[in-house]
Amino acid sequence: MSFIWSSLLYLLLIVPLLLWLYFRSQRQRHDLAARYGSMGVVNASAQNSVGGRRHIPAFIFLVALTVLIMSVARPQAEVSLPKLEGTVILTFDVSGSMAADDLKPTRMEAAKVAATEFVNKQPSNVLIGVVAFSDGGLSIQPPTNDKTQTLETIYRLVPRRGTSLGNGILVSLNTIVVSAGDPPFLSGNIASAPDSATPDSALQGWYPSAVIVLLSDGENNQNPDPVAAADLAADLGVRIYTIGIGSTQGATLEVEGFTVFSQLDEELLQSVSYNTGGQYYKAANEADLARIYRDLEPKLSLKTENIEVTSLFAGAGLLLFLVAGALSLLWFGRVP
Repeated sequence: MSFIWSSLLYLLLIVPLLLWLYFRSQRQRHDLAARYGSMGVVNASAQNSVGGRRHIPAFIFLVALTVLIMSVARPQAEVSLPKLEGTVILTFDVSGSMAADDLKPTRMEAAKVAATEFVNKQPSNVLIGVVAFSDGGLSIQPPTNDKTQTLETIYRLVPRRGTSLGNGILVSLNTIVVSAGDPPFLSGNIASAPDSATPDSALQGWYPSAVIVLLSDGENNQNPDPVAAADLAADLGVRIYTIGIGSTQGATLEVEGFTVFSQLDEELLQSVSYNTGGQYYKAANEADLARIYRDLEPKLSLKTENIEVTSLFAGAGLLLFLVAGALSLLWFGRVP
């Protein structure tokens, strides 16, 4: 329990003062009864018949006053609330091979079309972030439910250099961790990390409502190992859905003055997705790709939040005041 205006809790000092005044008045009343009772001013037998019951309304009144003072300080309570939500990180391969034209007009443009359809079909309670990777990874948009902003980010993507699937996965995981309010476990470019490198400090949370949608041709020529990065995602509860962009027949293209042959590596993309409990889809197959929109439904999760409970305290205080007044009227015919 915490209070937004905690300084107002000093008003609770009034309560022991009122308690002292009450006992003092009761003591004075008792002394008067003892002094003048024989003169008939006070009916001692009637007073004794009431007994300790006469104190109950007054104590309920003091409890009610305490609760109302606490409500003025605006109390907050940590409550675990069920929420239907999800976080999706669209992770784009922007390596030079994505300029191949075995998917028309190019693999990059085909990936944008697939991502655009995906974004447009997501409900408003799904937050979508964008990560781009080539030989390094970069989070270019934090998770948001602003679809226009997400689509504008996607349209700006262009092919660049080499390919590091592992980098893309790790930067996507880092984006999920930061979005959940946890400290980041990656800093700087990790393309030079050994194949087996995974940050030990990353194993700090569990994010089952978050998924990564990886759009790539699957060709990997940079560290770290994408399968090891996928294992880390599985440890964090994050599923990876891979979308194969390209064809197994491949295509020849020029990258930075060199003629290279590039083809879709379905085996690697399948390993990455299956290791995390996700699925692999082919962008060339519209019926197959449409399944991803059904598979990525928001998940029901528990979120701990600080909820202001001022109204509950105020209501309880007023109810106690009514109880104290009702008992006093019922037993003594007056309000204390």
